[in-house]
Amino acid sequence: MRNREYILTLSCSDRRGIVQCVSGFLSENCANILDLAQFSDLETGSFFMRVHFVIEEDRIDTSILHSQFSELASAMIMQWGWYATERKPRLLFMASREGHCLNDLLFRWRSGLLPAEVIGVVSNHSNLQSLVESYQLPFHYCPLSPGASTADKRAQEQQVLDIVRDDVDLVVLARYMQVLSTGLCDALRGKVINIHHSFLPG
Repeated sequence: MRNREYILTLSCSDRRGIVQCVSGFLSENCANILDLAQFSDLETGSFFMRVHFVIEEDRIDTSILHSQFSELASAMIMQWGWYATERKPRLLFMASREGHCLNDLLFRWRSGLLPAEVIGVVSNHSNLQSLVESYQLPFHYCPLSPGASTADKRAQEQQVLDIVRDDVDLVVLARYMQVLSTGLCDALRGKVINIHHSFLPG
């Protein structure tokens, strides 16, 4: 028997019974929940959940299980994703002049503490290039001068999107000191996160 671990993430309108419905489905299909986190946003009436589970019997066909959950999710009007934990997410880091957040992330990645595939770093300044290349990662210099025109900003953000394409699971803003336009935010919806505040000195 081999264990198969997965992560399920979902969001939908908040209502009674969502946790019971999802955990019941998993239990009925020989899945054991290892950890579960949930959050209800009272302002928007939205519900979010992340479930880490393992399927403990080889007789369970995960492709069929995935399809069955899709039917359940459609009935409950959920947005959801399901992936095996052995698959490492593909990350793209973005940073500006300050390198402490980026250096922390790269160190964690190189040390195996950040289980991901890092595909490169984008910066609007060139001073972090040597740091990035010391990790044998691609460095993408996408300059944007202070007071740049809307057209210049749009062109620079298109450079970023060309790098991201469909190859990136998550764009991590590691003290990237530019305000992303509405267009870029829409294009990266669900796959961009700003983490630098958690790395600032106390």
